[in-house]
Amino acid sequence: MAEKKIMLGNEAIARGCYEAGVKVSAAYPGTPSTEISENIVKYDEIYAEWSPNEKVAMEVAIGASLAGVRSVCSMKCVGLNVAADPLFTMSYIGVTGGLVVVVADDPGLYSSQNEQDTRAVARACKVPVIEPSDSSEAKEYIKYAFELSEKYDTPVIFRTTTRLAHSQGVVELNERVEKEDIPYEKNIRKNVMMPGNAKVRHLYVEERENRMSAEADAFPINRIEMRDTKIGVITSGIPYQYVREAMPDASVLKLGVVYPLPKDMVKDFASKVDVLYVIEELDPIIEEQVKALGIECHGKDLLTVQGEYSSNMLKEKVLGQSVSVNEPANVPVRPPILCPGCPHRATFHVMKKLGLHGAGDIGCYTLGAVDPLGVVDTTVCMGASISTLHGMEKARGKDYVKNWVAVIGDSTFMHTGVNSLMNMVYNQSTGTVIILDNSTTGMTGHQDHAGTGKTLKGDIVNSIDLVKLCEGMGISNVFVQSPLEINEFEALLKREVSKDELSVIIAKYPCALLDKKKITKQYKVDNEKCKKCGMCMKPGCPAITKTADGFVKVDDTLCNGCGLCAQLCKFGALNLVEV
Repeated sequence: MAEKKIMLGNEAIARGCYEAGVKVSAAYPGTPSTEISENIVKYDEIYAEWSPNEKVAMEVAIGASLAGVRSVCSMKCVGLNVAADPLFTMSYIGVTGGLVVVVADDPGLYSSQNEQDTRAVARACKVPVIEPSDSSEAKEYIKYAFELSEKYDTPVIFRTTTRLAHSQGVVELNERVEKEDIPYEKNIRKNVMMPGNAKVRHLYVEERENRMSAEADAFPINRIEMRDTKIGVITSGIPYQYVREAMPDASVLKLGVVYPLPKDMVKDFASKVDVLYVIEELDPIIEEQVKALGIECHGKDLLTVQGEYSSNMLKEKVLGQSVSVNEPANVPVRPPILCPGCPHRATFHVMKKLGLHGAGDIGCYTLGAVDPLGVVDTTVCMGASISTLHGMEKARGKDYVKNWVAVIGDSTFMHTGVNSLMNMVYNQSTGTVIILDNSTTGMTGHQDHAGTGKTLKGDIVNSIDLVKLCEGMGISNVFVQSPLEINEFEALLKREVSKDELSVIIAKYPCALLDKKKITKQYKVDNEKCKKCGMCMKPGCPAITKTADGFVKVDDTLCNGCGLCAQLCKFGALNLVEV
């Protein structure tokens, strides 16, 4: 009897890749997709890497596919934007070994800067989309995705969502099925996308899409569940679970392949039910296609295009039922905040003292936008901080950006910041860039990158030297300074922003959560010296609070002895002691 195990959706996807005979995996960490690669790397049969960004990851997987093996690349929804360039063209080229792109959407915006729907991108680049509803399906469906990829000579997008990625279910474990490497065959007309070849391949893509649509009715992961015919629902993914809970007697057309649509199956199902609903989170991708077939249905006229759904929402909006829910407890709002001992807090404290604005980026340091720091003024996408600062200078002049700096993390700098800094050099900008080097990819769970000297497989390698990299671009003003030495950091930053030259300050200090050793020293307050001035509380460290009598108190469950508070106290009231 096959072994069964409870797995996260992401863990099940990794297992499915293993069982499907995948040999190469490439990804850039991004919630909610990160754990896929962190589980794939546990299988020695699969080469797995953190690539510097999603475009590179896609191209690595493409290379493996063209070399004749099954490959996978994983990313979150906004990462697909970075990888779209090679994906759109790979749709024309097709595959040799199966190529699956796992994309985790984020309904509800738990960890993303927009709420995009990957299915819309898939339609634009004309590649099929498969979507599971639980961990068991996640494992089995991704194996089918590789079969579909090779059968139809196409990349396949495997769409998940935050709820699926991070929920658990029972998965049956099977043996790995090794796939023989497919011999390479030189084929310029197919694999080299110059305009003349692309015109021919475009015709192939359209024919492929029509063929898949015609055959989609026979895809085994599309199924009809006939029950009471008064209500029929077309759905897929996690919303299927909500439909079954809210409307257990309804007939359901459950789509495993959500694009292209099985048109005949849809028509047949719709003809057998009195009222048809399309239940899908985010955009009306399925609904619009159903209506284009001339079929009347309800969907976004009742339900929102924003956020996650729930069974209670369906009961209320679709069935018109009054749903009683427990009132949430009346608790204070808990805003996100930098960890105790985070070096970014010191950087932002100095920026605030100097009255500087920050063009921000994606990462923990986005929290520099919230009180009491409030110095990060913009956040767009990975690498945008540096380009934004450059654009500001070209719009308003050198003096304008003396009140601004770009702030970007070390992993994000490797991701897309390098090209942006190169652009500042090439087009003669004079702004100041702060690389917040905490030696990890912090927000997604401390993954390594090209600057840490360690691979996803755990191999120790040469790390990219940020100083040499910047100097190699021709930047003469490159400095490394711990932000927790706040007087020195303040003097350096004040000097550099006043220059009419490009400067890079590498604010280097490890993430407070990287050191796994037991904390041996913490700060304690001497109430006899404390003047209740509140200077130590200005950076907003959660380890420091004020007591009822106005004194400050250091929480010994949070303090890690970073020393920022002690440097701000002018009266020596904070003392480092052994614990």
